[in-house]
Amino acid sequence: MATTPRRPSGNPTKGAHLIGWLGHDTQAASVLATAQLHLKLRGVVEQALPAAMRGAFDVLKIEQSTLTLMVSSAAFAAKFRQLAPRVITHIQAAGWNLLEIKLRVQGGLGIPVAAQPPREARALDQQDLKTFEALTHQLRPGPLADAVARLLAHHQPSQGQGQKQEHGLRPASTHGETPEAPVPQTHK
Repeated sequence: MATTPRRPSGNPTKGAHLIGWLGHDTQAASVLATAQLHLKLRGVVEQALPAAMRGAFDVLKIEQSTLTLMVSSAAFAAKFRQLAPRVITHIQAAGWNLLEIKLRVQGGLGIPVAAQPPREARALDQQDLKTFEALTHQLRPGPLADAVARLLAHHQPSQGQGQKQEHGLRPASTHGETPEAPVPQTHK
């Protein structure tokens, strides 16, 4: 009795690209090629944008020499229009023959908005506080002087009110010292 060789069990394309099966069908291969083209162009456009704007758009279509992008907000579209000449120049330098970018605003797309970078702040040291204190002596009474005085009062260690005034910390102006803005008159 002759035996036939056994085929290995499992997927014959094991280790191959997950969407490699699309290449076997003509229509599916066309969809795959278009998706890959859009992803490449998206990467080129992202390189020309500031970090905060990357990832907030999608390539919708490419027709002749026009690229159409889909964005999720009018604010992004307005900022993108300011940067469009720079983006087009970058795209052309990367070898794409595109002359125009059109934007289509489509709210609620779920396109992730770039996260704001963490706020960088440092605590005021004693030298900073001395500089602000010197500034209070140079300012005329008014809103700016009041703001600097509040800043100093906020950053001083808890002390009795009498000690604060000994160190020259007091409100820069009182309500009576601050000039009032003129009241607008209406003409009938």
